Amino acid sequence: MNKIPESELILNKDGSVYHLNLLPQDISDVVINVGDPDRVSKVSSFFDRIEIKKQKREFVTHTGYYKGRRITVLSTGIGTDNIDIVYNELDALVNIDLQNRVVKDKLTALHLIRIGTSGALQVEIPVDSFVFSTFGLGLDGLLNFYKYDNTSEEKEIIENFRKHYPNMGVLPQSYLTRCSPKLEEAISEGMFKGITASCSGFYAPQGRVLRYELARTDMVDKLHTFQHGKHRVTNFEMETGAMYGLAKLLGHHCCAVNLIVANRISQQFSSHYEENMHRLIELTLDRIASNL
Repeated sequence: MNKIPESELILNKDGSVYHLNLLPQDISDVVINVGDPDRVSKVSSFFDRIEIKKQKREFVTHTGYYKGRRITVLSTGIGTDNIDIVYNELDALVNIDLQNRVVKDKLTALHLIRIGTSGALQVEIPVDSFVFSTFGLGLDGLLNFYKYDNTSEEKEIIENFRKHYPNMGVLPQSYLTRCSPKLEEAISEGMFKGITASCSGFYAPQGRVLRYELARTDMVDKLHTFQHGKHRVTNFEMETGAMYGLAKLLGHHCCAVNLIVANRISQQFSSHYEENMHRLIELTLDRIASNL
């Protein structure tokens, strides 16, 4: 079996993975991802007890128990570039023998669940509602660095989307991956569902105009009007596309639930963000404890 070089999988002196500063025993098979490091303590405040707290850079990790279920909550920071780091290192923790630097014979599938915030792209999805991402649509280009295969359903949707939203020869080619059916069944009840687009930034990449002109002025309208059968782009943010793509490549279950803090079509913004994020966290934890 091929040994992974030190330059390719970098470990700290204590044997932990380089960026996350975690050892295999530090994480559960259920990992909640949040973007904001401060949100980690908001999630773990619901735990019955916390057994591990670690931090390196923006990557904060708490592992503990909620209603008897061991759960890890880990902040990724903002953006798909951070997801590339977090998901590869989480996978290494469970599927690579770090001491011998070889892939394990028996692989483990993690349950990776994002709790985040997002902007709605359909009028009927109000601020303060919850959206479950049935598909992750990447507009950032990250997954194009990996060799991956779409299912026939994914291929049909993404080919139709590329015709509707061409990259103009300068923007990254879009990609698309379905959520984990297992996690959809466990967590999505009562939530809006649809395609979540992930952008490579917050301002121009999401169609915002401040002191510049946009290379693409029709971005929000193109996302808003796309439809393939029953599938529409319900919302956008900055992580889900890469999460779904990398999780599928690495053999993990993945889903994302988002609190809608803004509606870009009606141009409304939430004034009750904190209390509704509190509701989403508790609801997600309850469903994890009951169903996973």
